[in-house]
Amino acid sequence: MLEELTIQNFALIDRLVINFSPGFNVLSGETGAGKSILAGALSLLHGARGDTGSIRTGAEEAVVSGLFSVADAPEAVAWLQERGIDSDDGAVIVRRTLKRAGRGSIYLQNVPVTRADLEEFAALLFDMHGQHEHQSLLSGEPHRILLDRYAGLEERVSALGVQFAELSALKKRFERMLASERERLREMDILEFAVREIEAAQLRDGEEDELEHEKRVLSQHEKLFAALDQVVEQLAENRGGSVGSLRAARHAMDSAVHIDDSLSASAKRLDDLFFELEDVVETVRDYQTSVHFSADRLEACEDRLALIHRLEKKYGATISDVLGYLEEAKGQLSGLETWEDDKAALQREIQERERAVLAAAKEISAARKSAAVELGGRIESIITTLGMAKARFAVAVEPREGSGGKASCGPTGLDVVSFRITANPGEPLKELKEIASGGEISRVMLAVKTVLAEIDHIRSLVFDEIDAGIGGEVALAVGTHLNALSRTKQVLCITHLASIAVRADNHIRVEKVARDDRTVTRISTVDGEERVEEIARMLAGDRTGTTSRGHAQELLAKYGGGA
Repeated sequence: MLEELTIQNFALIDRLVINFSPGFNVLSGETGAGKSILAGALSLLHGARGDTGSIRTGAEEAVVSGLFSVADAPEAVAWLQERGIDSDDGAVIVRRTLKRAGRGSIYLQNVPVTRADLEEFAALLFDMHGQHEHQSLLSGEPHRILLDRYAGLEERVSALGVQFAELSALKKRFERMLASERERLREMDILEFAVREIEAAQLRDGEEDELEHEKRVLSQHEKLFAALDQVVEQLAENRGGSVGSLRAARHAMDSAVHIDDSLSASAKRLDDLFFELEDVVETVRDYQTSVHFSADRLEACEDRLALIHRLEKKYGATISDVLGYLEEAKGQLSGLETWEDDKAALQREIQERERAVLAAAKEISAARKSAAVELGGRIESIITTLGMAKARFAVAVEPREGSGGKASCGPTGLDVVSFRITANPGEPLKELKEIASGGEISRVMLAVKTVLAEIDHIRSLVFDEIDAGIGGEVALAVGTHLNALSRTKQVLCITHLASIAVRADNHIRVEKVARDDRTVTRISTVDGEERVEEIARMLAGDRTGTTSRGHAQELLAKYGGGA
């Protein structure tokens, strides 16, 4: 329950403190006095977006705070406890600050929270009906939301929405898979060709260097053999080469060693040179004997190297890189070859998800249809007491149409929900937007709010413009209903109708006055003669006229206990 509302530097308000009673509270005042400002302040506490344009001229910030009793609101207390916020013996202060410079702030018990947090918490404390919600009854989706709320289906519908989104994502993935089929086949052709080409080449590491060496030898064999012939000619002893000279030198050194054995080491070195040089000659001769030039072999080397270079240009810088690409291509090909299996698995998953979504949607639809009969009956029973005695009301639950006019499932299920009404006997039920007047919409909304407040255990209801389009006996009936509703709920009603105001337990007058050359909004609780004057003003715009005062006293005596 809202016990106290404090407003500072908000629009025309410099500072106001309003105390509310547990029952039926009415706020009245002339047009422009500031009633809508109070509604705006309450909407801030309900989680509405703030507007720095609402900050009073000359002030840097506006502050709106509400003192709520949560002693009889266990859901609100539990919400606070989950977040480690103390309920302070059943009292909670909600404070909202708007700043010209920088971001505003929101506090619950001096603990900073987000606007989303405030929205969630405030929904457990009070319900607010304003012009926007009044108009929302003219469209269909709010009807579905209200029915789901009444039936306790909100969590199930939310879960269905998640399931539906996941199913939609799978279907899009499947569509992309089908769309990429041509690309997949093209890529498979490329990879299969690459694998065949590389495997057919039978490459091995180190092969390229060996072939380059062999090609170099074969392509320059004449030059090579000419050089080797010269080596043999210069060294071989039978041609007066170095080997013969070293042999003669060895014999001479042996003679010298016999005379002076200190030359033995030099003789040994000379022997080593002779044998090493002789071995070189033999090695060169063996090489000349073993190497045979073949034009066919040279051509084969060149062809093999050309193949290797072509593969390296396409698949990697070296044979090792090409072989690495081969393994990679095989892996990719294997993955692409499992596409059909992946496609079939995805189809199966989609079918399973579709069955699950449809089953959940059917259960929700059945629950909606059952609750629709009950909700329609309860709303009808209320609106017949609000000056629509012959009215009939129903909540229609019909199949949701998809493409081709076929029934389909959407994120909220299989159904389209619409409120239907007829105010005249014998006339068919039609959608609200087709036949309902502003006054009828107001009464339907009041009935809906009454029913939902009972099931939601909300302790406070705020009505702004619930009296739109009504007057006379209908207004009296609405006032009577609000008064009855206030026996179990706290009701705050901003109204311009005396027929409603006379039923209030607590009547608050909103006025616009001049103070220090500034316009400010002032409030006061009226009783006795002041209340008679305010009711008279609401009736005829004249606080002191004998006729209007008499009518005001008559209304208060009959509906409000007298003046």
